[in-house]
Amino acid sequence: MELTTDLKIGQIVKSKAGRDKERIFLICQVVDEQFVLVCDGNLRKLNNPKKKKVKHLMIYNTVLTEFAEKLQCNKNLNDAYVKKLLEPYALKEMEVE
Repeated sequence: MELTTDLKIGQIVKSKAGRDKERIFLICQVVDEQFVLVCDGNLRKLNNPKKKKVKHLMIYNTVLTEFAEKLQCNKNLNDAYVKKLLEPYALKEMEVE
């Protein structure tokens, strides 16, 4: 069973299951040992993140620490900023397919 013990806020993940399958997200909160809240600034905004089970996520080693720091300070953080951060990773996924 996959747990959230190794996950960090600002870590990049990809959905493996559900309506949002194959989408790239950022972890914006760790809820408990099985669930996290994810956002992408487009489909899932910062003010309405998606609750996902960890087993339904492909976890990348990349952690965007500047996102985590801004989330804690709650300054200059909006959906356009999240989209801009995730754009290079979404483009990489399109090249792979």
